[in-house]
Amino acid sequence: MTNRGPAHRLNEHSLGTLPGAIATPEYDRHALSTGIVHLGPGAFHRVHQAWFIESLLAQDPRWGICAVSLRNPDVRDALAAQDNLYTIAVRDETISYEVVGAIRELLVAPESPEAVLQRLCAPSTHVVTITVTEKGYCLAGDGSLDLAHPDIRRDLASPRAPGTVVGLLSEALRRRRAERTAPFAVISCDNLVDNGVKLARATAQFARAVDADLASWIQNNVFFPRTMVDSITPATTDALRASVTEALGVEDRWPVQREAFVQWVIEEGFRGETPDWERAGITLTNDVAGYDRAKLRLLNGAHSTLAYTGSLMGYRTVAEAMSDASLREVVETLMARDILPGLTAPRGLDLPDYIRAILKRFRNPSMHHELAQIAWDGSQKLPFRILGTVRDALAAGRPTGRLCLPLVAWMRFIRRAARRGDSVNDPLAAKLVEIGNACSGRGSKDVPLFLALDTVFPADLRSEPRFTGPLARVYDGEDTASFALPATIRTALIG
Repeated sequence: MTNRGPAHRLNEHSLGTLPGAIATPEYDRHALSTGIVHLGPGAFHRVHQAWFIESLLAQDPRWGICAVSLRNPDVRDALAAQDNLYTIAVRDETISYEVVGAIRELLVAPESPEAVLQRLCAPSTHVVTITVTEKGYCLAGDGSLDLAHPDIRRDLASPRAPGTVVGLLSEALRRRRAERTAPFAVISCDNLVDNGVKLARATAQFARAVDADLASWIQNNVFFPRTMVDSITPATTDALRASVTEALGVEDRWPVQREAFVQWVIEEGFRGETPDWERAGITLTNDVAGYDRAKLRLLNGAHSTLAYTGSLMGYRTVAEAMSDASLREVVETLMARDILPGLTAPRGLDLPDYIRAILKRFRNPSMHHELAQIAWDGSQKLPFRILGTVRDALAAGRPTGRLCLPLVAWMRFIRRAARRGDSVNDPLAAKLVEIGNACSGRGSKDVPLFLALDTVFPADLRSEPRFTGPLARVYDGEDTASFALPATIRTALIG
């Protein structure tokens, strides 16, 4: 790695000039080899997977990262003059800064496709990690590979020069098989339930369209563990760049930020060489689904409750919404009394401690987590975040009144957006605006309009009076037998 930047910029040369309070790499970056290829070097990868690996490199330099952008050169171009160094700002009661050096190389797949494949095929590469968002998997509605997707069709027409995630994996594994090189493990770090299972199925499906024997070999020899990842990562802003420059005394073109809480859970079962995951603070488990369910229902379910109810009450961020005593009490009670009873703790996770950690995260004033952003795609999120808990509560004979609040707040949020002419960020936006414009403000008329969305509300819940009754009453600002609406929330709902 050569020094390509001036002294006033973060790079190898300026590392030694940083203030003592700034954490910097405690290893010789020139001695690193590349053991991990990462697809999708966005902000989350840099604050999460790369940060975990950073902690191992002083003891085991085999796990340097080659990061691969599948689309554009923006990250590569920003970090090239910094010798691929960048800063993480950790925002808690106080803000701390750490310079990370785990990324040895940044490639842009459209510019250097063969270099990417060669790196994937190198014998020293034992792990491939991925953060490309759900769209990057090119999946159909049933979770299988969408063979009609234009990017997949292009790759199937030229499988030796792929551009998609599954195309790259398939071709790299084909080459490794032909060269008798052991396969790498493939770790999806995107927020898909059963992410490893879905990626394994999609990769095998792509390979089968090219070579049925290759597909069988992948299914029998390549490990695609399920994972769960968590850490709130706001976008990089000019204000962040300014604060990092002030703290370091040199310029970082693309710093990143996250909250102090960070979690990575990986399914156990690796074969061959891998990093010492547990030494890095990563949880290995045979029950990723249990961790996923806890996160989805406790963290994400509470987030959606805050997003819609808090927005109706005039709040902008999670921390602002949590400053409202009535809303904070409702969310805390929802988690403890309505969501927790339907969960079974996986080994290694104390659910009451997890709830306390979530509530602390929500109160963090240094994290400006926008409610509007959390509110996006409600029709896709709420079935997983809330309705599973509703179904479990009904099966156990528990009340559903408080669980109706986030659903009602979403309905009122949509009605308000439609009446104001605000944009709705949702795959069902057009239909939701139509429903919002048809709403009268009365539960007896409005709630059935939303319940008719069969991609959101399954038939068993649409016809269940123990659910639809409380839903309509909360919509009208009325108390249920089990849940008294605080006056401030009632006013916000019926507005």
